[in-house]
Amino acid sequence: MRQCLTAPDGGYYTTNRDGRDQFGKRGDFVTSPEISQIFGELLGLWLTAEWHIQGRKKNGVEIIEVGPGRGTLMDDILRSISNFKPLASSVENIYLVEASPSLRATQKELLCGDSPFEEVPIGHRSISKYAGLPITWCEDIRFVPSRPEKTPFIFAHEFFDALPIHAFQSVPPSKTSPHTLTTPTDQISLNAPSPEASKPQWRELLVLPVASSSLITTTSQSKEPKADFQLSLAKASNPSSLLLPAQSQRYKALLPTSGAVIEISPESRSYAAEFARRIGGSTKANPSRSSALPPAPHKSEPSGAALILDYGPSSTVPTSSLRGIRSHQLVSPFTSPGEVDLSADVDFTALAEAALGASEKVEVHGPVEQADFLGQMGIHDRANQLIRALDKKGGAGSGADVSRSSGVEERKTIIRGAVERLISRLPGRGMGTLYKVLAIVPERGGRKPVGFGGDF
Repeated sequence: MRQCLTAPDGGYYTTNRDGRDQFGKRGDFVTSPEISQIFGELLGLWLTAEWHIQGRKKNGVEIIEVGPGRGTLMDDILRSISNFKPLASSVENIYLVEASPSLRATQKELLCGDSPFEEVPIGHRSISKYAGLPITWCEDIRFVPSRPEKTPFIFAHEFFDALPIHAFQSVPPSKTSPHTLTTPTDQISLNAPSPEASKPQWRELLVLPVASSSLITTTSQSKEPKADFQLSLAKASNPSSLLLPAQSQRYKALLPTSGAVIEISPESRSYAAEFARRIGGSTKANPSRSSALPPAPHKSEPSGAALILDYGPSSTVPTSSLRGIRSHQLVSPFTSPGEVDLSADVDFTALAEAALGASEKVEVHGPVEQADFLGQMGIHDRANQLIRALDKKGGAGSGADVSRSSGVEERKTIIRGAVERLISRLPGRGMGTLYKVLAIVPERGGRKPVGFGGDF
């Protein structure tokens, strides 16, 4: 997944193919910020509410977004919080974690206009059109400074679904014990049969090239290109299958079910742990923390928050969810590498476990369905506000939702339709149930954040 999506040469997000945009109606998929400005505005409102709850800090606030797409979400967030002058004046830095040079250029144009785009030790920097705030682009969150005196507000919208996964299948006990253990570099001879051979085992599902004979066909009615790769069950245990499923009791409980398939994303757990560490500090040893990351600083007072919005099951382990997306249609993830978007369901419970394991000074709330979150944040009130503005101005319009349409009633229809798509629970028609929202906030005795049952 990493190679297909972000390889410097030929990656889906890192290669600009004839100026083709991955986002929007002409691209491969549409995200919530592209559907309506209201989405980003409500996330800005959520940031504002958390800032209030945490004592209205006068300085040291930082806003971080991982996987910022075209920059639309950050643009709406910054425009929204610019209406709250004390908060806006407390923001010192904005960081965008983006691996794609072409997407960085798109984000810079939207957020900074003609401001210079200069190279700095940790990436690139420019000046935002909102209050002259500095925006720094980094290729990895490891390069974003982590200082205990700062208050980071972190957003991850449709980011975790693109992080690499490992897939494992449970196999019944072997009648004959294997005499070798396969590693990435060699096969190790075993002096004695493994005692694990008498128990069910996890075997990794590996991506392997399709045998050339499999590509020879006679007549076919399918317009979809034949897959270049396929999933194949490993013949023996490997280090990944021995270590990763042992991280959680949830995986262990599924092991006795022969044929059960689970998906695990170590990188997702690492990011969730990093979010928690930046908010609450690291108060105990964290084995999931990558050795490539700098030592966690002590943070005397937890502050900041993280909001994760993505799709996946609320509590169950994702299974067989790897998919390809092209021109708004599901396609095989094993065809046209680098030309097809790849994603997999997010394991929200695993993210929560990683966050709570990384810092004792954070709480996790959710996941809740996107429909409930946006409803509590006031999506209908904001939509009605935009509609009233249209009536008052005689159709002059307001915001990105209506800028390219003509006619007051048509613009109203666009606003209502966008809201319906964001919160509809009907299968195949909306995002209200499919998408979930999870929050990581400072420990405060279980007080729920806004959007999760709490109030301002």
